[in-house]
Amino acid sequence: MGNGEVKIKEPPVLFDKTQAIIKELSDIFDAPVIAYWNSFRGGVCQNDVVVLYEILENIGKQDKIYLFINSNGGNGQSSSRMINLLRQHASKIIAIVPLECASAATMLAIGADEIQMGPLAFLTAVDTSLTHDLSPLDRDNNRVSVSLDELNRTVKLWEKHATKNDTATNPYQFLFEHVHPLVIGAVDRAESLSIMLCEEILTTHMSDKELVKQIANTLNSKYPSHAYPILYEEAKKIGLSVTRMSKEVNTLLLDLHQIYSEMGQRATVDYDEKNSHSNEILNIHETSNKQIFYQNDKDWFYRAEERRWITLNDNSSWRRIEKDAKGKLVKSILHLE
Repeated sequence: MGNGEVKIKEPPVLFDKTQAIIKELSDIFDAPVIAYWNSFRGGVCQNDVVVLYEILENIGKQDKIYLFINSNGGNGQSSSRMINLLRQHASKIIAIVPLECASAATMLAIGADEIQMGPLAFLTAVDTSLTHDLSPLDRDNNRVSVSLDELNRTVKLWEKHATKNDTATNPYQFLFEHVHPLVIGAVDRAESLSIMLCEEILTTHMSDKELVKQIANTLNSKYPSHAYPILYEEAKKIGLSVTRMSKEVNTLLLDLHQIYSEMGQRATVDYDEKNSHSNEILNIHETSNKQIFYQNDKDWFYRAEERRWITLNDNSSWRRIEKDAKGKLVKSILHLE
């Protein structure tokens, strides 16, 4: 590749700083604190479930666990599995949300007995979107996410504005030219799954079946945008158990988020116009004396004929930092795949 003496950049790992804040939070709550943080390019995924299991095994069974969540979403089935794991390790779960808790992360939060929200906190709708192998391509030749809500609104607009001459034409005839019918079927199926997952998650701590259905349907179909911010008052109105976060806790969580954001900064080295290397921490799990994070660590090559970047020499992995019995830091790779 001809990278010569170019030094590969590494994102900072600020274990001592994050541990100090987690200890302070644990002292305030008098209970264990688990941090779950995603960068903008990270997301809730199946491997998070295995990592959370190791974190929970580290702290053992507890009466109460506080879960800090910052994420822009991901896989809803993973959220359901994570809640199931948490329920096996704690009688009560309290979600602490200072900032973004979107989509699949909202699913994770509604599985808590209580959601503490800071002044900047918001949940979002959980209406379904997915990236399918047959999804349309964007200008960089990458598959794009398709939302059922967007598809439904397209059809409604067609029906609303169709002229008499258009009425004999099925809108899907034109929609299929841009979105494969199998993608539309997959997204429709995923919405049914999303509602079911919300109901299952809520029933882990709620006995009112009607309220459970109401909340699940509201989160999946009420809001005009997938990213619609559900603030404290709105969350309370739809029936979620939310409380206001104390100023002290909110300040500490914002500090923790800032440190994680520093860890999650992109560390990219460009060798030339077609070759580069990227290092980036995407997902972080942490509790007292242990931090596990996923780090992208790969070379990239731009294939001009396909107008896209492809990966080479991929050394991405989950990495673990913990203190042993003597207080010494031990670093290792956590092999999950």
